Amino acid sequence: MDGNTAISGKTTARLPHAASIYFVVMTLHAAGGSRDSLDWTMIDDVLLDMDGTLLDRHFDNFFFEEELPRRYAAMKGLSFEAARAQLMAMYRSVEGELAWTDLQYWSDRVGLDVVAMHHELDHMIGFLPGAEGFLKEVRARGKRIIVLTNAHRAGVAVKSAKTGLGRYVDRIVDAFEVGYLKTRSEYWPACRRLIGFDPTRSLYIDDDEGCLDAARQYGIATIVHSAKSSSQLPPAYSAQFASVDQLSSLLNGRR
Repeated sequence: MDGNTAISGKTTARLPHAASIYFVVMTLHAAGGSRDSLDWTMIDDVLLDMDGTLLDRHFDNFFFEEELPRRYAAMKGLSFEAARAQLMAMYRSVEGELAWTDLQYWSDRVGLDVVAMHHELDHMIGFLPGAEGFLKEVRARGKRIIVLTNAHRAGVAVKSAKTGLGRYVDRIVDAFEVGYLKTRSEYWPACRRLIGFDPTRSLYIDDDEGCLDAARQYGIATIVHSAKSSSQLPPAYSAQFASVDQLSSLLNGRR
């Protein structure tokens, strides 16, 4: 479970300050304007969310909102609706904490092997359209690519093994390595100490506006919202951040 699955409430982001989006030369998709491309000459590091940005969030939505409640219901002798309500309350009780995405924590709490279930259902794990090509082209342009995910390392291992994500990026950093979820203000200074980057020359893309807002407050210069997080849902454009349906649409700018 990444930190921005459908079970979570979305953080209401404030309007962006001009300084924090100085290098974003596209207009807001949600505002209905034309969408230009990024100036890639102003970007050294590409910081990317995993689930809902690179990988199809349909897996996570299905897993935590349908499959886990179904198996929990069978184990506890509950109706699906009752089991789902109980699990949703459990999710909310630790929202914002590392436990929220800790697969071992959920295995212990619900009495089911959540990691084994990830392996069992890994046929549902895959890239979002355009994401794999985006990674290849960004690598060809000589940019450093870092995946920043709230997901637990056990889940990252399953998804990376299934998709080969690791071969396209320089590093995958989970929230447990940083010590905080990406919505927390403490995340970004800790992350910068860990991997090193210049906020004024970094691009950050995520489908969670709460994560984007925290990055903006820290001073990440180029911020883009991933509007099409799931192959099974329509795009959800942001009123606060520049939105794209596919990452590949960002590749038309100058190298």
